Amino acid sequence: MVRTADPTGDSMSRFQQTRRGFLQGTLAGVAASPLVLNGDWLRAQAPSKMVNVGFIGVGNQGMNLLNKVLQYNLANVVAVCDVNEGSFGYREPSHFYGREPAKKIVDEHFGKLQGKTDWKGCQATALFEEVLENPNVDAVIVVVPDHWHAVISTMAAKAGKAVYCEKPLSLTVADGQEMVDAAHKYKTIFQTGSHERSNPISKFVCDKVLAGAIGKVTRVETTIGHNNKPTPGPGWKPQPVPATFDYERWLGPAQEEPYHPERCLYRFRFIYDYSGGQITNFGAHCNDIAQWGLGRDLSGPVEYECTRAVFPEAGSLFNTALESTVKVRYADGLELTCTSGKPVVQTRFEGEDGWLQTGYGGTTASRKELLEGLPNTKGQMDATSLHLKNFFDTIKGEDKLHAPVEIGHSSATMCHLMNIAIRRFPETPSKVLKWDANAVKFTNDDNANALLSRPRREPWTVA
Repeated sequence: MVRTADPTGDSMSRFQQTRRGFLQGTLAGVAASPLVLNGDWLRAQAPSKMVNVGFIGVGNQGMNLLNKVLQYNLANVVAVCDVNEGSFGYREPSHFYGREPAKKIVDEHFGKLQGKTDWKGCQATALFEEVLENPNVDAVIVVVPDHWHAVISTMAAKAGKAVYCEKPLSLTVADGQEMVDAAHKYKTIFQTGSHERSNPISKFVCDKVLAGAIGKVTRVETTIGHNNKPTPGPGWKPQPVPATFDYERWLGPAQEEPYHPERCLYRFRFIYDYSGGQITNFGAHCNDIAQWGLGRDLSGPVEYECTRAVFPEAGSLFNTALESTVKVRYADGLELTCTSGKPVVQTRFEGEDGWLQTGYGGTTASRKELLEGLPNTKGQMDATSLHLKNFFDTIKGEDKLHAPVEIGHSSATMCHLMNIAIRRFPETPSKVLKWDANAVKFTNDDNANALLSRPRREPWTVA
């Protein structure tokens, strides 16, 4: 079980007290983005009502979120942080990201709004601590590799900042509980970046299932993508660290390893020291939707069984599973299967009276009446932007979080336990691992329990 945090706490009063007048009086008349329908709320966002936010991590996903915040005028961006000054080579070779490209985008955006071509109001730093120490920063968007999530988010909560941390919430089960405890202790508004929780279509499907539209649920299927980047194979060689990249800071709490460009930036997710492969990447969405539709946000399966796992060749740089199939069972016998494939269907619910499924390929059902009332989101704000808006609106006391830290921890835990079953597969094929949520351990495999946490390197052993 997870301990819950106060979703409001005293952050609103702190928000009101720390206004520093960034862009005072300049944005009140800004028109809404033409991409937003029914966007009157946007036109009303005066600077005094907006949150001052700092971005910690402006690589692939961080730059995506930054652009959405600017596009929809969701907050005042006052700081950007990244250990990379700026370089190509993120998800695609042509992607040029880092703190200096991010600062340039922010300064040009707000300079244009102010009618100034030389606006330089955005702080840019390689040290996230400087963002946390900035009294103008009300909230932080944490978009760094997973091995940094717990340390930075916990320190941000301690510093009195509202936190939006990208999914998967944590690197390990222990990290996730630490983040929940910090949110509770410091009464932090803490949103997990599981944007499907703000997707009207995903909500529609889950509400239908919860309302009994397909009868009693008898089976659930989720799909994760295959690894989308090839690994440097056996015999890979360390390479020189670029002058614009602080590799030591990038490693942070992770163990010391020689630099290779494929270890960092987007591809960190395929190395267990920093992430959990596609199980925690795609799985943080499809398995989260499953938990949501089953009404089991703060609980989870009691048995985990990997029936198939394919890994890169021994000696490769990447070591997360290339393909896998994991079956999990809840206490009432309900079974969910998570399989590698093309995630056209992210999550499929099967019941005694039909089925509903949703994913990147659309939303379908066993009979057309199940889709009556399906939202038409064409031309509307995308789910990620809605999720960010929900976060900022909650800080201002105008909404409640759609994916608070407790839900993020529960869904991430499910993915981590799937990953542990996968990692144990070569030694114990198809072994059923039995999970005791109250004791936070497996009852039949001590080697599996050893994977519930990871050692941290000094000085990051305690956040």
